[in-house]
Amino acid sequence: MDKTGGPIGVFDSGVGGLSILKEIRRELPSEDLLYVADSAHVPYGEKSVEYIERRSTAITEFLLDNGAKAVVVACNTATAAAIHSLRSRFPVPIVGIEPAVKPAAEMTRSGVVGILATSGTLASDRFSTLRSRFDSEVEVLVQPCTGLVEQVERAELSSDATRGLLEKYLVSLLDRGADVIVLGCTHYPFLAPLIREIAGPAISLIDPSAAVAREVRRRLEKEGMLSAASGIGTERFCVSGSLDEGAPIISRLWGVSDIEIGMLR
Repeated sequence: MDKTGGPIGVFDSGVGGLSILKEIRRELPSEDLLYVADSAHVPYGEKSVEYIERRSTAITEFLLDNGAKAVVVACNTATAAAIHSLRSRFPVPIVGIEPAVKPAAEMTRSGVVGILATSGTLASDRFSTLRSRFDSEVEVLVQPCTGLVEQVERAELSSDATRGLLEKYLVSLLDRGADVIVLGCTHYPFLAPLIREIAGPAISLIDPSAAVAREVRRRLEKEGMLSAASGIGTERFCVSGSLDEGAPIISRLWGVSDIEIGMLR
């Protein structure tokens, strides 16, 4: 049986996981990619663990029904809520994401790191366990960022409203000495230029997207599942919400106007 065919399936509550998809494309240019934006149910951050697990299971089944050879849970909240159940249920490699506390702890000079994330990620047992591993080394400050996901979903990456939210969320971290800021939601890398502008050049930002892409490569290599194709892979996109609303946002954030996009069925 050929294990190298089929796309890499990637999903998020909305368009945020495109930040992961971009890095997977850079890391694995020959792979076909299938992305699902669960835009009818965005954001996940305010929803129950049970709800997120049901959505994650349904989308993973959709991806596998469409030939996916591996699945990337490109959402911190969905990873925290559902990664264990997905791995126990489905036989393909499943890669998740979590806030990059370890590299932040290694990078900080002040001994204080800040985490920008959704309330769902920050309230999860998975994050609590992760945070506790570094409590004795650094001070880890957390900042739930209500409303930021919705701003990215509307592609309002530099609006006055988005700036106002970021200024409010960043000041509590910067005033307490954080010199490293972790982007703990896959939507937030799209706000990185504005975050840098507000926080200033002395603050380091950590985006784990590239590390996730490297882990995808590692898992596929280990399983002998890397594409044998020599050309550039294809990309397909699906949304569970309005196609008319979702298509232009995905095109803008992906940076390509001519994309194949359909509905999640």
